[in-house]
Amino acid sequence: MKQVMDYVEMKIPAKPEYVGVIRLTISGIASRMGYTYEEIEDIKIAVSEACTNAVQHAYPENEVGEVIIGFGIYEDKLETMVADSGQSFNFLQTKEELGPYTESTTVDQLTEGGLGLYLIETLMDEVRVLNRSGVTVFMVKYLGEERENHDKATSDRETN
Repeated sequence: MKQVMDYVEMKIPAKPEYVGVIRLTISGIASRMGYTYEEIEDIKIAVSEACTNAVQHAYPENEVGEVIIGFGIYEDKLETMVADSGQSFNFLQTKEELGPYTESTTVDQLTEGGLGLYLIETLMDEVRVLNRSGVTVFMVKYLGEERENHDKATSDRETN
């Protein structure tokens, strides 16, 4: 396993107007690493979806919250973490409730609210969701490699 070369962490208010700041940051990091334009766009969309989900669903309307975004920069991959400390959800249960989707599923066939999860899983090489005192989404995009097992998103839920 290769060592992390750099780690960048940002903390933003859980407000929609700050998601664009994250998009600009991830674009700069991925460009510096050597990702193609298409890969950078994929990463931006996936990370934006995770941030937007945190902004829209983690905190009640009158509660002030924050979202933490971490970027683990490696020689051969970019790991991204989006975390909030708001309301948790069960990723696998939510995914099941939204219905099955496959590579042949069109966007028109997705139920409302399923597009974000679909995009994150489709655009990133690895996805893992932890539901412990909020939601943390880990995403990995490999540099210059074909992805494997792209439909193997996992979820961990805190047990009492």
